Amino acid sequence: MRSLGAYLVPAELGPDFRRIFPAAIISNLGDGALSAAGPLLVASITNEPAAVGAAAFVQQLPWLLFALFSGVLVDRLDRRLMIVAADTFRAIVLAALGLAVLLDTAPLWAVYLALFLLGTAETLADNASGALLVSAVPKLHLGKANARLFASGTVLQQLGGPPLGALLFAAGAGIPLVFDAVTFAAAAALIARVAVRPPLPDHSGAAVLHEVREGVRWLWHHSGVRTLALSILVMNITFCAAFATWVLFAREQLGLSETQFGLLVSVGAVGGVLGMPTYHFLEPRVGSVTLLRAGLVIETTVHLILALTRNPWVAGATMAVFGVHAVVWGIVSTTARQLATPDALMGRVNSVYLLASVGGAAIGSALGGVLAQQYGLAAPFAIAFVAMVAMTAVAWRPLRNVSVRRVGTTD
Repeated sequence: MRSLGAYLVPAELGPDFRRIFPAAIISNLGDGALSAAGPLLVASITNEPAAVGAAAFVQQLPWLLFALFSGVLVDRLDRRLMIVAADTFRAIVLAALGLAVLLDTAPLWAVYLALFLLGTAETLADNASGALLVSAVPKLHLGKANARLFASGTVLQQLGGPPLGALLFAAGAGIPLVFDAVTFAAAAALIARVAVRPPLPDHSGAAVLHEVREGVRWLWHHSGVRTLALSILVMNITFCAAFATWVLFAREQLGLSETQFGLLVSVGAVGGVLGMPTYHFLEPRVGSVTLLRAGLVIETTVHLILALTRNPWVAGATMAVFGVHAVVWGIVSTTARQLATPDALMGRVNSVYLLASVGGAAIGSALGGVLAQQYGLAAPFAIAFVAMVAMTAVAWRPLRNVSVRRVGTTD
């Protein structure tokens, strides 16, 4: 029987993954802590709901502004050094903000500025990380690598990190910020030791906008990757619209207390932990296309059940299944996209996909509260169900061009 270390970082994933994976674990723990401490920090400065809600938007805004241009940089520059620079920059920003908070000299505008800078660095680091993984791990085993990264992200960002962040915040509002700064510095040190050096293409004389158009054009003409991007756009619009008022739905429709709501959220994260073994078991047996089609059906059904149920046990079981589906979909779609995309376009194509993902989330978050206010708390789930039925019908046939075992075809 293999040891736990050999299972988590098997030899076939290559020596560089032994640095990439721990770096992801460390930074995910810090991000999870910050996901709880950040809103608590903003709420400690202001009790205005609009001001608190604006914090999340400020951190997402760089994705809408810079995602496509960050893709160009990822394809032009050394991806390893880009991650090191972005993580180091984030460590500095968080350390400075944490110190200011500890000294009680951090106004709300400074928090917003720090969140915007963190989001800007994130557009570079997240994009470059996916591209670097393709160079560091044998393509045959990309699915295994992505499964481990998604599973660790779920455990640490949704289960382990938030309670730690809340505990550190109780000890001192700036402490979780400093802690997250240390995690980014440690992650940067690990990534700096990655040995792979992908060759840098010659982009001399190429205009930035021309290179952006190349990435958009390639994605749009690839049936499988285009379908994945459109699917994640619609899935994130519907999900974020439906779950924008999730806490109110849980309290008023399901009759849950605050503590019970926390348990309901944790159930989805536990389901996400089961996503990695589920992927490993099902993908070799049914294939990536079947998993993606099943994912669309599951997500559609989740919205229907939540639109109709008032039973918290049914809602909990539904969210556990959704957690499994979300991780399996993420593993399959990411791996398929990485295998299909030429290395020279990896950053730009990934940036278009991430723009669809984050842009969909931003649109959904803006729509959800309005729909719930006008038509009731269950209405966003019903509308999401109808939209996902249409998306499933549109995507069903084109998904046949998606595979995690070969480079896909273009049409």
